[in-house]
Amino acid sequence: MYLDGHSTTPLAPEAMEAMAPWWHAQVGNPHSPHLSGMLASQAVETARSELASLIGCDPQELVFTSGATEANNIAIRGIALAALEGGIGRRDIVVSAIEHKSVLSSASSLRSAGFRIIEAPVDVNGIIDISALERLVGIETLLVSVMAVNNEVGSIQPLADVVRIARAAGALVHVDAAQGAGKLPLDCAEFDLASLSSHKIYGPMGIGALFISSAASLRPLPVLFGGGQEAGVRPGTVPTPLVVGFGAAAKVSRTRLVADAAHSGRLSALFLEELRSRQVQFIENVSAPSRVPGSLSLRFPGNDAMSTIVKAGDRISISEGSACTSGQITASHVLLEMGFTYQEATETIRLYFSRYNSEADAIEAAAVLSAIVAR
Repeated sequence: MYLDGHSTTPLAPEAMEAMAPWWHAQVGNPHSPHLSGMLASQAVETARSELASLIGCDPQELVFTSGATEANNIAIRGIALAALEGGIGRRDIVVSAIEHKSVLSSASSLRSAGFRIIEAPVDVNGIIDISALERLVGIETLLVSVMAVNNEVGSIQPLADVVRIARAAGALVHVDAAQGAGKLPLDCAEFDLASLSSHKIYGPMGIGALFISSAASLRPLPVLFGGGQEAGVRPGTVPTPLVVGFGAAAKVSRTRLVADAAHSGRLSALFLEELRSRQVQFIENVSAPSRVPGSLSLRFPGNDAMSTIVKAGDRISISEGSACTSGQITASHVLLEMGFTYQEATETIRLYFSRYNSEADAIEAAAVLSAIVAR
């Protein structure tokens, strides 16, 4: 049983069906001028339009990438490069302390170019401290980067407040929306840049996108070099099958947005009820109103998370609240920034109930975990 939807989601049947002909029957480089190329190009643009409908933007404001990690790098490093080339003196980049590593690392890499990277703190629920953000963002701020939904604990960020603060200072706004798209209503018209991931919305792996607002005061420069594909921002042949699958997944996610949230929320609530009925001792790291429906970050005191995951591995797929870096297991930076101790962080597991999970899954998962942590 798969309950690790924050890592990746199952491929939607609609996406698989849409991609199928583009793997063998329909062959064509979407950048070629012949009929096969034009048909591929039409398919790519249809998918671009579907993705635009999901996040509320113009299709031409979307650039396809290999995933959200690349999109984050283009957004952050590309804007910094554009500022340097354009003689813009702002050198502060403000990020939340619990951003994905692709945001934190790409921002950190800019220190050698003279940028100051400022991390805004979060509260016990993993929500950015708005008062602190107001103090940290000022006339020297070039970019504010805050995720829509945290990838480890599911906390929903107050993006309207983030945008308000950034705009007041004349700073650009980047949102890592990889975990928010398809789970929450998103209006990217409020942002300057937003990163997206196909395999987080039931699409194929290996494809993502970067939203770049046509109204943004600065456009990111490319961080890779090659052809002039994707408006000159992301060179390389656009992979038609993956883009088509991404578009199909976006269409389904848009039409099922409300139903999926309700379904995932019901399953996570049922799972918690089942744990309580079995008198399992656990702690919810993030309160229900603060997290995206279906997401759970749970601590089982006295039970090492990795040991729990290994023991449950032949029955359920879940992940831990810690990250593997260079082969070494370390406590999650997200949980530590939220105020958890090292031990508490290593007792934490992460679950996400997707649209394809059932009530039977929730009940069985609770039974499996209760048998393990009670030993």
